Amino acid sequence: MNATLHMILGALLKLGGIAIAFNEVRGLVLAAPVLYGMWTSGGTAMAIWLGFCALGGIALSVIVPLFAYKKLDKYVQSKAPA
Repeated sequence: MNATLHMILGALLKLGGIAIAFNEVRGLVLAAPVLYGMWTSGGTAMAIWLGFCALGGIALSVIVPLFAYKKLDKYVQSKAPA
């Protein structure tokens, strides 16, 4: 049972790694309109602040899953049978 659970968690982590790669691409796609909007507005302070906040949210949606993946991978590795 423990080996089966380890195999399932390992497969889910690999699938999660692929999903994270797609999430990176999604982050780049979402950042393009934000940067374009900042450029067309002439770089006003409000546009830069809103762009910073939008890009920060996009970055968090990409970075947080990476940390979660690493922590879960370490947990699975520690529970793996020797």
